[in-house]
Amino acid sequence: MSSPLDLSLTPTAADLDGERADLLQTLAVHRGFLRYTAQGLTDAQAAEKSTVSALTVGGLIKHVAATEAAWYRFMVGGAAEMESVALDWEDEHRMNPGETLQSYLDNYAAIAAKTDELVKTADLNKSYPLPEAPWFEAGAVRSVRRVLLHIIAETAQHAGHADIIRESLDGQRTMG
Repeated sequence: MSSPLDLSLTPTAADLDGERADLLQTLAVHRGFLRYTAQGLTDAQAAEKSTVSALTVGGLIKHVAATEAAWYRFMVGGAAEMESVALDWEDEHRMNPGETLQSYLDNYAAIAAKTDELVKTADLNKSYPLPEAPWFEAGAVRSVRRVLLHIIAETAQHAGHADIIRESLDGQRTMG
């Protein structure tokens, strides 16, 4: 993993306002860290639990993609749209037999492209009530802007988790 971090999926910001360009660039950087962590792994390595945690590199990519897809649906149509696809919390964190790291990366790239296109034109101030869940304050709302900040934080956090797992697998690190 001696090659530099590939940010080839980084959107160009030539025709975007500063805030949108900043959001897209920051999200692209953290997505790049997560993708880079998976470079060169076999499916078996991507599914391997290398720490006391049940997390795997493949499972984290699968989870981050599912989470971004859910929040994309929220930004488009609110809580009802977000909940229109049932999620299996445990399943979205693990690689199942027959699933591949490449399929996860392809799915992640597809949802990232959809999110990026939405950011270019969305009303960042548009807000929706959050779905009812124990981790959300009752009656709370989130703007598209705040959801994007959450996606960035979620991606960055899990890129760090993936980096620890990768280093435990074969000594490779995303940074340093």
